[in-house]
This record gives sequence, structure tokens and C-alpha cells, in this order.
Amino acid sequence: MCRPEHFTVSYRINPWMDPQVPTDTLRAVEQWQTLYETYLGLGFDVQLIDPLPGLPDMVYSANGGFVLDGKAYGASFTYPERQPEGPAYMEWFAAAGFEVVVPEEVNEGEGDFLLVGDVVLAGTGFRSASDSHAEVARVFGREVVGLTLVDPSFYHLDTAIAVLDPEPVDGVHNIAYLESAFDEPSLTVLRERFPDAVLVGQEDASILGLNSYSDGCNVVIAAAATGFERQLRERGYNPIGVDLSELLLGGGGVKCCTLELRR
Repeated sequence: MCRPEHFTVSYRINPWMDPQVPTDTLRAVEQWQTLYETYLGLGFDVQLIDPLPGLPDMVYSANGGFVLDGKAYGASFTYPERQPEGPAYMEWFAAAGFEVVVPEEVNEGEGDFLLVGDVVLAGTGFRSASDSHAEVARVFGREVVGLTLVDPSFYHLDTAIAVLDPEPVDGVHNIAYLESAFDEPSLTVLRERFPDAVLVGQEDASILGLNSYSDGCNVVIAAAATGFERQLRERGYNPIGVDLSELLLGGGGVKCCTLELRR
């Protein structure tokens, strides 16, 4: 995670961002701190990367890379405003003992790569190039399933899909997703692979309710996503609501602020 000490919205690279809308950095830090303490309370080992001046979006650490099997596949950002984040995260990965893979293709890390069991769901359409999917398959030797996003408000895969079961339950991994965020071929894939998925409504998705983190039991979600909260409880999960409304002004939520480090 990365504390949002420099958070502001000074440019616009997604539909959520509007430099004309004031932001409150102190409030962003306070909300982020609640998320951080929530993870600590759940027993997670949370590592921090130092925020750098001039990189207000560095708080969205999920975009900093994709880490699996002790390898850290670095990010290569689409927009110039975020491109310095890639080297900063790769430097941190190396210092933390990960084998760093410098990317050849444009990609935005775990924002567009979600591990479900042994399969990587990979998003494209707005940020990560489709060529990065093949690169991830080569680096990690895993099956990579490409999915195309079609709604610019859901520009990263982790805004439209939540992985609910990192470990299989009765041999099955499950997810939640927003159907309208994907093209028809992608929906066909999702329906075939995840027939029991939680289908989340537009109202909850539009506050980045799907941008959540689950350990298979506890699911940390946007506090305002009450419909998704109800769906999760009905499925036997324990949803934990956190207010990140200030960071939503930059287009990020719970998952955006969370990069999983898999040794």
C-alpha cells in the first residue's frame, strides 16, 4: 500500500477525475488509514511504499505491478502522468527481494490482471495492451484469459470484477462482476467459467463497489455499496464496508489501493 500524502486531482485521465472538484488530502489519508487498519485487524502483513511528490495516483498501488510466484512483473503506464510510478514500484520490488520482470508491453499491473486459482483474468480495452496478456502468460506460465472492457467508467478490470475466492471452495473459485462493463465475447467466457457468479448492479458498481478485496471470507468493500453487501451476506461472506469516497475522486477504491504480494 501507499499512503496518499500527495493525493489530489490535478489532471484528468479517467471519467471519475475532475480537476475542478476540490480534493481534501487530509481526508484521503484518514480514509486510507482506516483501510490500512482494517487489513491489520484481519491479520494481513501490510508493506508500505513511500509516496513520491508529483505522483498523486501512487496511492493506487494495485496498478504498480503483478506479483506471483516471487516474480514482480512491472507496470508500464498508458498515460505520461503515471509513467514514473512504474520504475518506483519496480525499485521497491527489487529491494523487497522479488525477481523483477521489466515489461515490454503497456500494462497497469493488478488493475488489469486478477488471479483466480491458477488462471489469470486479464483486462484490455482502455489501459493494458492486449499484447501484455501473452507477456504475462510467458512470465508466469499460467493460463491467461483475455476480457475486453467497453465502458470507460470501468477502465481497469478490478473495477468490474471482484475475486471472491482466492482459494477454491468445494473445488470452485467464484467472482462478482458487472455485466455491462464487458463485450459479448467476454460475457460468454465469464458465464461459462463462473456460472454462479454474483452479478452486481449498476448502482453499486458505479461507486466502485466491485473494487474490493476478499480473503475468501472477509470482503472489504465500499461502504456505500449496500446492495453488493447484501448479496455477499446471502452467499455467506462477511462484507466489511470502508469509506474511500475521497479517493473515489481519483477513480480508485479498495482494490486500487491494494497490491497483493504473492511469494
